[in-house]
Amino acid sequence: MHADVIVQAQHVQPLTDEPTAPADSVAVTGGRIVAVGRAADLAPLRGPDTAVHVFPGATILPGLVDVHAHPVWGSISIGSGVDLRGADSLDEICARLGKAAAGQETDDWILGYDLNVNAFDGDPSGDFLADRFPGTPVSLMTADAHALVISPRAVEVCGLTGAETFTDASSVEVGPDGRPTGYVVELQAMDLVFAHHPEIPVPTAAGYVRAELERLAAAGLTGLHALDFTDPSEDVYRHLEEHGELPLRIRCSPLVPADSAPEVWEEIARLQGRRGRRWHVEGAKFMLDGTADNGTAWFDHPDIHGENREPLWRDVEAYRAAVHFFTERGIPTATHAIGDQAVRFALDVIEEAGPAGRAPHRIEHIESLPDDLLDRFAELGVVAGLQPVHGTRHTRADATDNWSRRLGPDRAARGWRTRDLLDHGAVVALGSDWPIGPGDPRVALADCQLRRPVEEPGKAPVQPEQAVTAREAYLGMTVAAAYTAGTAHESGRVAPGFRADLTVFAADPLDLAPQDQPGNAVLATVVDGVVQCRP
Repeated sequence: MHADVIVQAQHVQPLTDEPTAPADSVAVTGGRIVAVGRAADLAPLRGPDTAVHVFPGATILPGLVDVHAHPVWGSISIGSGVDLRGADSLDEICARLGKAAAGQETDDWILGYDLNVNAFDGDPSGDFLADRFPGTPVSLMTADAHALVISPRAVEVCGLTGAETFTDASSVEVGPDGRPTGYVVELQAMDLVFAHHPEIPVPTAAGYVRAELERLAAAGLTGLHALDFTDPSEDVYRHLEEHGELPLRIRCSPLVPADSAPEVWEEIARLQGRRGRRWHVEGAKFMLDGTADNGTAWFDHPDIHGENREPLWRDVEAYRAAVHFFTERGIPTATHAIGDQAVRFALDVIEEAGPAGRAPHRIEHIESLPDDLLDRFAELGVVAGLQPVHGTRHTRADATDNWSRRLGPDRAARGWRTRDLLDHGAVVALGSDWPIGPGDPRVALADCQLRRPVEEPGKAPVQPEQAVTAREAYLGMTVAAAYTAGTAHESGRVAPGFRADLTVFAADPLDLAPQDQPGNAVLATVVDGVVQCRP
Protein backbone atom coordinates (compact mmCIF):
# COMPACT_ATOMS: atom_id res chain seq x y z
CA MET A 1 0.00 0.00 0.00
CA HIS A 2 1.32 3.44 -0.90
CA ALA A 3 1.52 6.25 1.62
CA ASP A 4 -0.71 9.31 1.41
CA VAL A 5 2.13 11.64 2.37
CA ILE A 6 5.89 11.46 2.76
CA VAL A 7 7.72 14.21 4.62
CA GLN A 8 11.45 14.26 3.96
CA ALA A 9 14.09 16.37 5.69
CA GLN A 10 17.71 15.97 6.73
CA HIS A 11 16.99 14.50 10.13
CA VAL A 12 14.20 13.12 12.31
CA GLN A 13 14.83 14.18 15.91
CA PRO A 14 13.37 11.53 18.24
CA LEU A 15 14.09 13.68 21.38
CA THR A 16 14.12 10.63 23.66
CA ASP A 17 17.30 8.80 24.64
CA GLU A 18 15.98 5.48 23.35
CA PRO A 19 18.22 4.03 20.62
CA THR A 20 16.73 4.63 17.18
CA ALA A 21 18.08 4.17 13.69
CA PRO A 22 18.99 7.39 11.86
CA ALA A 23 16.05 8.66 9.83
CA ASP A 24 15.23 11.56 7.56
CA SER A 25 11.72 10.70 6.32
CA VAL A 26 8.23 9.99 7.64
CA ALA A 27 5.48 8.20 5.70
CA VAL A 28 1.83 8.84 6.60
CA THR A 29 -1.42 7.07 5.73
CA GLY A 30 -4.84 7.96 7.09
CA GLY A 31 -3.37 10.53 9.45
CA ARG A 32 -1.05 8.00 11.11
CA ILE A 33 2.66 7.43 10.73
CA VAL A 34 3.27 4.15 8.93
CA ALA A 35 7.06 4.28 8.58
CA VAL A 36 10.09 6.27 9.72
CA GLY A 37 13.49 5.82 8.09
CA ARG A 38 15.80 6.81 5.30
CA ALA A 39 14.22 8.16 2.12
CA ALA A 40 15.59 5.23 0.15
CA ASP A 41 14.02 2.75 2.56
CA LEU A 42 10.63 4.45 2.24
CA ALA A 43 10.75 4.56 -1.57
CA PRO A 44 8.47 1.49 -1.97
CA LEU A 45 5.73 3.46 -0.15
CA ARG A 46 5.85 6.24 -2.70
CA GLY A 47 3.10 5.88 -5.30
CA PRO A 48 1.72 8.05 -8.06
CA ASP A 49 -0.74 9.76 -5.70
CA THR A 50 1.66 10.15 -2.76
CA ALA A 51 2.23 13.79 -1.82
CA VAL A 52 5.95 14.24 -1.17
CA HIS A 53 7.18 17.24 0.79
CA VAL A 54 10.95 17.74 0.85
CA PHE A 55 12.63 20.16 3.26
CA PRO A 56 16.39 20.14 2.60
CA GLY A 57 18.53 20.58 5.70
CA ALA A 58 15.50 20.58 8.01
CA THR A 59 14.64 18.58 11.15
CA ILE A 60 11.36 16.81 11.86
CA LEU A 61 10.19 16.78 15.49
CA PRO A 62 7.02 15.54 17.18
CA GLY A 63 4.44 18.30 16.93
CA LEU A 64 4.75 20.87 19.71
CA VAL A 65 1.81 21.15 22.13
CA ASP A 66 1.25 24.04 24.55
CA VAL A 67 -0.41 22.44 27.58
CA HIS A 68 -1.85 25.65 29.04
CA ALA A 69 -3.49 28.31 26.89
CA HIS A 70 -6.72 30.29 26.55
CA PRO A 71 -7.33 30.54 22.81
CA VAL A 72 -10.84 31.98 22.70
CA TRP A 73 -10.91 34.71 25.30
CA GLY A 74 -7.26 35.43 24.57
CA SER A 75 -7.94 35.96 20.88
CA ILE A 76 -11.02 38.08 21.57
CA SER A 77 -9.06 40.23 24.05
CA ILE A 78 -6.34 40.81 21.49
CA GLY A 79 -8.74 41.43 18.65
CA SER A 80 -10.94 43.88 20.51
CA GLY A 81 -8.48 45.50 22.93
CA VAL A 82 -5.38 47.64 23.23
CA ASP A 83 -2.07 45.86 23.73
CA LEU A 84 -0.44 47.28 26.88
CA ARG A 85 2.49 44.88 26.90
CA GLY A 86 5.68 46.80 27.67
CA ALA A 87 3.84 49.93 28.83
CA ASP A 88 5.64 50.45 32.13
CA SER A 89 4.27 53.87 33.10
CA LEU A 90 0.82 55.38 33.43
CA ASP A 91 1.74 57.98 30.79
CA GLU A 92 2.59 55.26 28.27
CA ILE A 93 -0.61 53.39 29.10
CA CYS A 94 -2.67 56.53 28.51
CA ALA A 95 -0.82 57.24 25.25
CA ARG A 96 -1.71 53.81 23.87
CA LEU A 97 -5.31 54.09 25.01
CA GLY A 98 -5.52 57.57 23.48
CA LYS A 99 -4.71 56.20 20.04
CA ALA A 100 -7.55 53.71 20.36
CA ALA A 101 -9.95 56.42 21.56
CA ALA A 102 -9.30 58.69 18.59
CA GLY A 103 -12.37 58.88 16.40
CA GLN A 104 -14.71 56.93 18.69
CA GLU A 105 -17.65 58.22 20.70
CA THR A 106 -17.02 59.29 24.28
CA ASP A 107 -19.31 56.64 25.71
CA ASP A 108 -17.77 53.79 23.70
CA TRP A 109 -15.80 51.30 25.79
CA ILE A 110 -12.01 51.17 25.55
CA LEU A 111 -10.65 47.73 26.39
CA GLY A 112 -7.03 46.83 27.07
CA TYR A 113 -5.03 43.79 28.09
CA ASP A 114 -1.65 42.88 29.61
CA LEU A 115 -1.62 45.79 32.06
CA ASN A 116 1.57 45.86 34.14
CA VAL A 117 0.69 46.36 37.82
CA ASN A 118 4.26 47.51 38.44
CA ALA A 119 3.32 50.72 36.61
CA PHE A 120 1.42 51.84 39.72
CA ASP A 121 3.01 53.43 42.75
CA GLY A 122 1.07 51.39 45.25
CA ASP A 123 -2.22 49.58 44.76
CA PRO A 124 -3.66 49.74 41.24
CA SER A 125 -6.45 52.26 40.74
CA GLY A 126 -8.46 53.56 37.82
CA ASP A 127 -8.35 57.17 39.00
CA PHE A 128 -5.57 58.05 36.56
CA LEU A 129 -8.02 57.47 33.71
CA ALA A 130 -10.50 60.12 34.85
CA ASP A 131 -8.70 63.20 33.53
CA ARG A 132 -7.55 61.67 30.25
CA PHE A 133 -10.79 59.86 29.41
CA PRO A 134 -13.63 61.70 31.17
CA GLY A 135 -16.97 60.08 30.52
CA THR A 136 -15.42 57.05 28.84
CA PRO A 137 -15.74 53.54 30.28
CA VAL A 138 -12.26 51.96 30.23
CA SER A 139 -11.54 48.38 31.27
CA LEU A 140 -7.95 47.10 31.43
CA MET A 141 -7.07 43.48 32.22
CA THR A 142 -3.92 42.98 34.24
CA ALA A 143 -1.08 40.85 32.89
CA ASP A 144 -2.07 37.87 35.06
CA ALA A 145 -5.71 38.09 33.82
CA HIS A 146 -6.99 37.92 37.40
CA ALA A 147 -7.96 41.56 37.85
CA LEU A 148 -9.25 44.62 36.03
CA VAL A 149 -8.43 48.28 36.42
CA ILE A 150 -11.44 50.31 35.29
CA SER A 151 -12.14 54.00 34.93
CA PRO A 152 -14.53 55.96 37.19
CA ARG A 153 -17.03 56.05 34.34
CA ALA A 154 -16.84 52.25 34.05
CA VAL A 155 -17.47 51.97 37.78
CA GLU A 156 -20.58 54.09 37.27
CA VAL A 157 -21.80 52.17 34.21
CA CYS A 158 -21.39 48.84 36.00
CA GLY A 159 -23.10 50.14 39.14
CA LEU A 160 -20.28 49.06 41.43
CA THR A 161 -20.44 50.25 45.03
CA GLY A 162 -17.71 48.33 46.83
CA ALA A 163 -20.33 46.63 48.98
CA GLU A 164 -20.59 43.63 46.64
CA THR A 165 -20.08 40.20 48.17
CA PHE A 166 -18.88 37.05 46.44
CA THR A 167 -18.68 33.36 47.18
CA ASP A 168 -15.02 33.25 46.13
CA ALA A 169 -12.09 35.55 46.94
CA SER A 170 -13.25 38.24 44.50
CA SER A 171 -13.48 41.87 45.60
CA VAL A 172 -14.28 45.36 44.39
CA GLU A 173 -11.57 47.36 46.14
CA VAL A 174 -12.44 50.61 47.88
CA GLY A 175 -10.37 53.60 48.98
CA PRO A 176 -10.25 55.40 52.33
CA ASP A 177 -13.49 57.18 51.37
CA GLY A 178 -15.27 53.85 50.93
CA ARG A 179 -15.76 54.34 47.20
CA PRO A 180 -14.55 51.87 44.54
CA THR A 181 -11.02 52.57 43.31
CA GLY A 182 -11.56 50.81 40.01
CA TYR A 183 -9.47 47.80 41.03
CA VAL A 184 -11.64 44.72 40.50
CA VAL A 185 -10.09 41.45 41.68
CA GLU A 186 -10.79 37.85 40.60
CA LEU A 187 -13.39 36.25 38.39
CA GLN A 188 -16.76 36.79 40.06
CA ALA A 189 -16.08 40.49 40.49
CA MET A 190 -14.65 40.77 36.98
CA ASP A 191 -17.81 39.18 35.59
CA LEU A 192 -19.77 42.21 36.82
CA VAL A 193 -17.69 44.33 34.45
CA PHE A 194 -17.59 41.83 31.58
CA ALA A 195 -21.39 41.87 31.53
CA HIS A 196 -21.19 45.48 30.30
CA HIS A 197 -18.44 45.00 27.71
CA PRO A 198 -19.56 45.30 24.08
CA GLU A 199 -20.87 41.99 22.75
CA ILE A 200 -18.69 40.43 20.06
CA PRO A 201 -20.66 38.56 17.35
CA VAL A 202 -19.60 34.93 16.88
CA PRO A 203 -18.31 35.44 13.30
CA THR A 204 -16.17 38.34 14.49
CA ALA A 205 -14.90 36.36 17.47
CA ALA A 206 -14.17 33.41 15.20
CA GLY A 207 -12.14 35.68 12.94
CA TYR A 208 -10.06 36.81 15.91
CA VAL A 209 -9.52 33.19 17.00
CA ARG A 210 -8.66 32.02 13.49
CA ALA A 211 -6.00 34.74 13.14
CA GLU A 212 -4.36 33.92 16.46
CA LEU A 213 -4.47 30.15 15.99
CA GLU A 214 -2.79 30.57 12.61
CA ARG A 215 -0.05 32.61 14.25
CA LEU A 216 0.46 29.99 16.94
CA ALA A 217 0.56 27.20 14.36
CA ALA A 218 3.01 29.15 12.22
CA ALA A 219 5.29 29.29 15.29
CA GLY A 220 5.34 25.49 15.47
CA LEU A 221 2.33 24.40 17.53
CA THR A 222 0.26 21.44 16.38
CA GLY A 223 -1.92 21.40 19.49
CA LEU A 224 -2.81 23.14 22.70
CA HIS A 225 -4.75 22.53 25.88
CA ALA A 226 -7.43 25.18 26.42
CA LEU A 227 -7.96 25.30 30.17
CA ASP A 228 -11.42 26.80 29.78
CA PHE A 229 -14.58 26.24 27.77
CA THR A 230 -16.64 29.32 28.47
CA ASP A 231 -18.99 31.01 26.02
CA PRO A 232 -18.53 31.53 23.13
CA SER A 233 -15.91 28.75 22.85
CA GLU A 234 -18.10 26.02 21.41
CA ASP A 235 -19.87 28.39 19.01
CA VAL A 236 -16.50 29.71 17.82
CA TYR A 237 -14.97 26.27 17.26
CA ARG A 238 -18.04 25.05 15.39
CA HIS A 239 -18.14 28.20 13.27
CA LEU A 240 -14.48 27.75 12.35
CA GLU A 241 -15.01 24.11 11.36
CA GLU A 242 -18.07 25.02 9.33
CA HIS A 243 -15.91 27.41 7.33
CA GLY A 244 -12.62 25.52 7.17
CA GLU A 245 -10.30 23.60 9.46
CA LEU A 246 -8.63 24.41 12.75
CA PRO A 247 -4.87 24.69 12.16
CA LEU A 248 -4.12 22.66 15.32
CA ARG A 249 -5.76 20.34 17.83
CA ILE A 250 -7.47 21.80 20.91
CA ARG A 251 -8.22 19.88 24.11
CA CYS A 252 -10.69 21.86 26.24
CA SER A 253 -11.09 21.50 30.02
CA PRO A 254 -14.03 23.55 31.38
CA LEU A 255 -13.62 25.59 34.55
CA VAL A 256 -15.36 24.37 37.68
CA PRO A 257 -16.29 27.68 39.38
CA ALA A 258 -15.11 28.18 42.93
CA ASP A 259 -17.64 27.00 45.54
CA SER A 260 -19.97 25.75 42.83
CA ALA A 261 -22.69 23.22 43.58
CA PRO A 262 -22.91 19.58 42.42
CA GLU A 263 -25.49 20.62 39.83
CA VAL A 264 -22.74 22.62 38.09
CA TRP A 265 -20.37 19.67 38.29
CA GLU A 266 -22.99 17.50 36.61
CA GLU A 267 -23.25 19.98 33.73
CA ILE A 268 -19.47 19.92 33.24
CA ALA A 269 -19.44 16.12 33.40
CA ARG A 270 -22.03 16.05 30.62
CA LEU A 271 -19.75 18.17 28.44
CA GLN A 272 -17.06 15.49 28.43
CA GLY A 273 -16.55 14.02 24.99
CA ARG A 274 -18.21 16.86 23.13
CA ARG A 275 -16.11 17.42 20.03
CA GLY A 276 -15.56 18.61 16.53
CA ARG A 277 -12.97 17.39 14.05
CA ARG A 278 -9.95 18.88 15.83
CA TRP A 279 -11.31 19.97 19.20
CA HIS A 280 -12.80 18.04 22.08
CA VAL A 281 -13.74 18.45 25.73
CA GLU A 282 -11.81 16.43 28.29
CA GLY A 283 -10.99 17.15 31.89
CA ALA A 284 -12.05 19.69 34.50
CA LYS A 285 -10.16 22.82 35.52
CA PHE A 286 -10.13 24.17 39.08
CA MET A 287 -8.76 27.41 40.46
CA LEU A 288 -7.91 26.66 44.06
CA ASP A 289 -6.29 30.06 44.53
CA GLY A 290 -5.77 33.28 42.59
CA THR A 291 -2.52 35.11 41.93
CA ALA A 292 0.28 36.35 44.13
CA ASP A 293 0.38 39.72 42.38
CA ASN A 294 -3.10 40.69 43.54
CA GLY A 295 -2.91 38.97 46.93
CA THR A 296 -5.28 36.07 46.23
CA ALA A 297 -2.85 33.15 46.15
CA TRP A 298 -2.89 30.67 49.05
CA PHE A 299 0.40 30.52 50.97
CA ASP A 300 1.09 29.04 54.36
CA HIS A 301 1.74 32.49 55.75
CA PRO A 302 0.71 35.97 54.58
CA ASP A 303 2.72 38.30 52.37
CA ILE A 304 4.04 41.70 53.45
CA HIS A 305 0.53 43.19 53.09
CA GLY A 306 -1.13 40.47 55.14
CA GLU A 307 -2.61 38.95 51.97
CA ASN A 308 -1.99 35.81 49.89
CA ARG A 309 -3.20 33.70 52.78
CA GLU A 310 -6.57 32.27 51.65
CA PRO A 311 -7.86 29.94 48.93
CA LEU A 312 -10.13 31.11 46.14
CA TRP A 313 -12.52 28.30 47.12
CA ARG A 314 -13.86 29.59 50.43
CA ASP A 315 -15.12 26.10 51.20
CA VAL A 316 -12.10 23.89 50.56
CA GLU A 317 -14.17 20.84 51.46
CA ALA A 318 -16.30 21.61 48.43
CA TYR A 319 -13.13 21.55 46.31
CA ARG A 320 -12.27 18.18 47.85
CA ALA A 321 -15.74 16.85 47.07
CA ALA A 322 -15.59 18.17 43.51
CA VAL A 323 -12.22 16.53 42.78
CA HIS A 324 -13.62 13.23 44.08
CA PHE A 325 -16.76 13.72 41.97
CA PHE A 326 -14.82 14.05 38.72
CA THR A 327 -12.24 11.41 39.60
CA GLU A 328 -14.95 8.83 40.29
CA ARG A 329 -16.28 9.48 36.78
CA GLY A 330 -12.88 9.00 35.17
CA ILE A 331 -12.48 12.72 34.44
CA PRO A 332 -8.93 14.05 35.05
CA THR A 333 -8.52 17.34 36.88
CA ALA A 334 -6.21 20.30 36.43
CA THR A 335 -5.85 22.53 39.49
CA HIS A 336 -4.54 26.07 39.34
CA ALA A 337 -2.42 26.30 42.50
CA ILE A 338 0.15 29.08 42.82
CA GLY A 339 0.83 29.30 46.55
CA ASP A 340 2.62 26.63 48.55
CA GLN A 341 -0.42 25.84 50.70
CA ALA A 342 -2.63 25.55 47.61
CA VAL A 343 -0.19 23.09 46.03
CA ARG A 344 0.02 21.08 49.25
CA PHE A 345 -3.74 20.90 49.65
CA ALA A 346 -4.27 19.95 46.00
CA LEU A 347 -1.72 17.13 46.31
CA ASP A 348 -3.41 15.87 49.49
CA VAL A 349 -6.83 15.82 47.82
CA ILE A 350 -5.51 14.11 44.68
CA GLU A 351 -3.81 11.46 46.83
CA GLU A 352 -7.15 10.75 48.51
CA ALA A 353 -9.09 10.71 45.23
CA GLY A 354 -6.70 8.45 43.34
CA PRO A 355 -6.20 8.19 39.58
CA ALA A 356 -8.94 9.46 37.28
CA GLY A 357 -8.58 7.22 34.26
CA ARG A 358 -6.55 7.41 31.09
CA ALA A 359 -5.08 10.86 31.83
CA PRO A 360 -3.30 11.93 35.03
CA HIS A 361 -4.30 14.70 37.37
CA ARG A 362 -2.23 17.85 37.02
CA ILE A 363 -1.39 20.94 39.04
CA GLU A 364 -0.82 24.18 37.16
CA HIS A 365 1.50 27.14 37.79
CA ILE A 366 3.20 26.00 41.05
CA GLU A 367 4.88 29.38 41.36
CA SER A 368 6.53 28.84 44.74
CA LEU A 369 7.24 25.31 45.87
CA PRO A 370 8.88 24.24 49.17
CA ASP A 371 11.37 21.39 49.30
CA ASP A 372 9.05 18.97 51.09
CA LEU A 373 6.65 18.85 48.12
CA LEU A 374 9.17 18.11 45.38
CA ASP A 375 8.98 14.31 45.64
CA ARG A 376 5.20 14.10 45.86
CA PHE A 377 4.52 14.82 42.19
CA ALA A 378 6.37 11.71 41.05
CA GLU A 379 5.07 9.65 43.98
CA LEU A 380 1.45 10.46 43.11
CA GLY A 381 1.84 10.54 39.34
CA VAL A 382 0.67 14.16 39.23
CA VAL A 383 1.86 16.24 36.29
CA ALA A 384 3.54 19.54 37.12
CA GLY A 385 2.17 22.00 34.57
CA LEU A 386 4.65 24.88 34.54
CA GLN A 387 4.83 28.19 32.71
CA PRO A 388 8.38 29.39 33.42
CA VAL A 389 7.77 32.37 31.12
CA HIS A 390 5.80 33.91 33.99
CA GLY A 391 8.95 33.85 36.08
CA THR A 392 11.18 35.17 33.32
CA ARG A 393 8.81 37.96 32.26
CA HIS A 394 6.83 38.97 35.34
CA THR A 395 9.62 38.90 37.92
CA ARG A 396 13.13 40.33 38.17
CA ALA A 397 16.35 38.86 39.46
CA ASP A 398 16.81 41.82 41.82
CA ALA A 399 13.37 41.12 43.37
CA THR A 400 12.09 44.65 42.71
CA ASP A 401 8.93 43.35 41.03
CA ASN A 402 5.56 43.18 42.78
CA TRP A 403 5.51 39.35 43.00
CA SER A 404 8.91 39.13 44.69
CA ARG A 405 8.35 42.08 47.02
CA ARG A 406 5.06 40.65 48.23
CA LEU A 407 6.35 37.15 48.92
CA GLY A 408 9.80 37.92 50.29
CA PRO A 409 13.19 36.45 49.38
CA ASP A 410 12.69 32.91 50.70
CA ARG A 411 9.51 32.19 48.75
CA ALA A 412 10.68 34.12 45.70
CA ALA A 413 13.78 31.92 45.58
CA ARG A 414 11.52 28.86 45.24
CA GLY A 415 9.86 30.09 42.06
CA TRP A 416 9.17 27.94 38.98
CA ARG A 417 11.39 25.02 40.06
CA THR A 418 11.59 23.31 36.67
CA ARG A 419 15.04 21.80 37.24
CA ASP A 420 14.27 20.56 40.73
CA LEU A 421 10.98 18.93 39.74
CA LEU A 422 12.64 17.10 36.86
CA ASP A 423 15.47 15.96 39.10
CA HIS A 424 12.90 14.59 41.55
CA GLY A 425 11.28 12.48 38.82
CA ALA A 426 8.22 14.59 38.08
CA VAL A 427 6.64 14.81 34.65
CA VAL A 428 6.93 18.51 33.80
CA ALA A 429 4.65 19.67 30.99
CA LEU A 430 5.31 23.15 29.67
CA GLY A 431 2.83 25.78 28.64
CA SER A 432 2.60 29.50 28.09
CA ASP A 433 -0.75 30.46 29.66
CA TRP A 434 -1.20 32.40 26.40
CA PRO A 435 -2.11 35.24 26.08
CA ILE A 436 -0.64 35.88 29.53
CA GLY A 437 2.69 34.47 28.33
CA PRO A 438 4.17 34.55 24.83
CA GLY A 439 2.43 32.05 22.56
CA ASP A 440 5.44 31.35 20.35
CA PRO A 441 6.74 28.04 21.73
CA ARG A 442 10.26 28.77 20.52
CA VAL A 443 10.34 31.82 22.80
CA ALA A 444 8.93 29.97 25.79
CA LEU A 445 11.33 27.05 25.33
CA ALA A 446 14.31 29.38 25.01
CA ASP A 447 13.27 31.21 28.19
CA CYS A 448 13.19 27.85 30.00
CA GLN A 449 16.84 27.35 29.17
CA LEU A 450 17.96 30.91 29.86
CA ARG A 451 15.66 31.84 32.79
CA ARG A 452 15.33 35.31 31.28
CA PRO A 453 13.51 36.80 28.28
CA VAL A 454 15.40 35.45 25.28
CA GLU A 455 15.29 38.82 23.54
CA GLU A 456 16.91 40.63 26.50
CA PRO A 457 20.53 39.37 26.72
CA GLY A 458 21.45 42.04 29.23
CA LYS A 459 18.78 41.02 31.74
CA ALA A 460 19.88 38.93 34.72
CA PRO A 461 18.32 35.43 34.88
CA VAL A 462 15.73 34.59 37.52
CA GLN A 463 16.75 31.54 39.56
CA PRO A 464 19.29 30.42 36.93
CA GLU A 465 19.85 27.16 38.78
CA GLN A 466 16.38 26.10 37.54
CA ALA A 467 17.41 26.19 33.86
CA VAL A 468 16.80 23.09 31.74
CA THR A 469 18.50 21.72 28.63
CA ALA A 470 17.11 22.09 25.13
CA ARG A 471 16.14 18.41 25.10
CA GLU A 472 14.32 18.70 28.43
CA ALA A 473 12.52 21.83 27.25
CA TYR A 474 11.27 20.27 24.01
CA LEU A 475 10.27 17.08 25.82
CA GLY A 476 8.01 19.29 27.96
CA MET A 477 5.96 20.21 24.87
CA THR A 478 6.01 16.79 23.19
CA VAL A 479 6.40 13.60 25.23
CA ALA A 480 5.25 15.22 28.49
CA ALA A 481 2.33 16.90 26.73
CA ALA A 482 1.19 13.55 25.35
CA TYR A 483 1.45 11.93 28.79
CA THR A 484 -0.57 14.79 30.28
CA ALA A 485 -3.36 14.23 27.76
CA GLY A 486 -3.34 10.47 28.30
CA THR A 487 -2.26 9.91 24.70
CA ALA A 488 1.34 8.80 25.17
CA HIS A 489 0.50 5.62 23.26
CA GLU A 490 -0.30 7.58 20.10
CA SER A 491 1.21 11.06 20.24
CA GLY A 492 4.35 12.90 21.28
CA ARG A 493 6.71 10.72 19.24
CA VAL A 494 7.70 10.22 15.63
CA ALA A 495 7.04 6.49 15.37
CA PRO A 496 4.89 4.06 13.37
CA GLY A 497 1.30 3.94 14.60
CA PHE A 498 1.44 7.39 16.11
CA ARG A 499 -0.57 10.40 15.01
CA ALA A 500 1.06 12.27 12.17
CA ASP A 501 1.43 15.53 14.12
CA LEU A 502 4.85 16.99 13.31
CA THR A 503 6.79 20.23 13.42
CA VAL A 504 9.44 20.79 10.75
CA PHE A 505 12.22 23.18 11.78
CA ALA A 506 14.90 24.66 9.54
CA ALA A 507 17.51 23.49 12.09
CA ASP A 508 17.57 20.97 14.90
CA PRO A 509 16.76 23.03 18.02
CA LEU A 510 18.89 20.68 20.11
CA ASP A 511 21.92 21.87 18.15
CA LEU A 512 21.16 25.56 18.66
CA ALA A 513 22.08 27.92 21.46
CA PRO A 514 18.93 29.00 23.36
CA GLN A 515 19.16 32.57 22.08
CA ASP A 516 19.04 31.30 18.48
CA GLN A 517 15.91 29.19 18.87
CA PRO A 518 13.26 31.90 18.33
CA GLY A 519 14.80 32.50 14.90
CA ASN A 520 14.67 28.81 13.97
CA ALA A 521 12.20 28.93 11.08
CA VAL A 522 9.17 26.66 11.14
CA LEU A 523 9.00 25.30 7.59
CA ALA A 524 5.85 23.24 8.10
CA THR A 525 3.45 21.81 10.62
CA VAL A 526 1.63 18.53 10.10
CA VAL A 527 -1.69 17.76 11.82
CA ASP A 528 -3.46 14.48 11.10
CA GLY A 529 -1.08 14.01 8.19
CA VAL A 530 -2.12 17.29 6.57
CA VAL A 531 0.98 19.31 5.72
CA GLN A 532 0.77 23.06 6.08
CA CYS A 533 3.89 24.69 4.69
CA ARG A 534 4.83 27.87 6.51
CA PRO A 535 6.34 30.93 4.77
